[in-house]
Amino acid sequence: MAEIRPQPGIMDIALYQGGQSHLDGVADVVKLSSNENPFGPSDKAKEAFVRSGHQLHRYPSTDHAGLRAAIGEVHGVNPDQVICGVGSDEIITFLCQAYAGPGDEVIHTEHGFSMYRISTLAAGATPIEVPERERVVDVDAILAACNFRTKLVFIANPANPTGTMIGGNELARLADGLPKQAILVLDGAYAEYVEEYDGGKALVDARENVFMTRTFSKIYGLGGLRVGWGYGPKEIVDVLNRVRGPFNLSQTQLETAEAAVRDMDYTERCRTENTRLRAWLAEALAEAGVPSDTSTANFILARFTSPDEAEACDEWLKSKGIIVRRVAGYKLPNCLRITVGDEASCRRVAHAVRAFKESV
Repeated sequence: MAEIRPQPGIMDIALYQGGQSHLDGVADVVKLSSNENPFGPSDKAKEAFVRSGHQLHRYPSTDHAGLRAAIGEVHGVNPDQVICGVGSDEIITFLCQAYAGPGDEVIHTEHGFSMYRISTLAAGATPIEVPERERVVDVDAILAACNFRTKLVFIANPANPTGTMIGGNELARLADGLPKQAILVLDGAYAEYVEEYDGGKALVDARENVFMTRTFSKIYGLGGLRVGWGYGPKEIVDVLNRVRGPFNLSQTQLETAEAAVRDMDYTERCRTENTRLRAWLAEALAEAGVPSDTSTANFILARFTSPDEAEACDEWLKSKGIIVRRVAGYKLPNCLRITVGDEASCRRVAHAVRAFKESV
């Protein structure tokens, strides 16, 4: 085995740690660690899931035409410029696989989603981390880090785990300032939670160097099915489709996601409820002495006075049957990321955090 070695960069990848789901010995657990939609998928999506069971012996379509058409209708994009994958994670992997390799650099920000670094290393390229400014993407820092080796620039907007975002003018300035060989990738996993935000569509339509990704795992409540999509210039989509497996999505995934994206009334209800409960939770935590930046997603990044206090609060919450997410791995050791749950869950976590602060 001494001569059997993986490609350079692979062993530099730390295994991904998902949000905790269970607490030993605790039955009534509130899971607020993975930014899941507490209301689950729509009834129409669940009905499509059940119907698809009658065709489990059939291979799925390879072109994803039905789902791409639905995405095109709902989001106002050209279906020919849409590619579907196993979550937006797979689209990110495709981009790194197709456009970055040994000697190339891929930029992400210091609190950026860990899959950017993982996919970069898997492709043999070099990840370049740039600082943020008070937990907000810093366009000037990104542009200063660019050079002739830069092939991809990843930013999440809204960002995970901070919940912050930058505006359209800053996004345009970033796209316009990149080296000519670089692609700006806008990760819009939480875009649907922002009222009247197109996730970067207008920027993609106006330029040749911008690509956006989206997911069905968040507002559509389909995290368990793993479906995502990307939208970009036809030339880039054509390249990505050449590395995409022909049967990367099952018919169940395709039909359920199509029903979900078409159920726009349900999506709007979920967005409205999230907006209401996010504001309530942020205010309740602030009154308890735990501030947070204005979040535009379905979670709040609660800030504590020190890493020790954040860890102590996490243990306290676990003792009360509440699971949130530590984010020290995202260089935010004094913070906890708390998903906006349903009203009962929000009240339960707010009460527990207040009790913790009063006990310190």
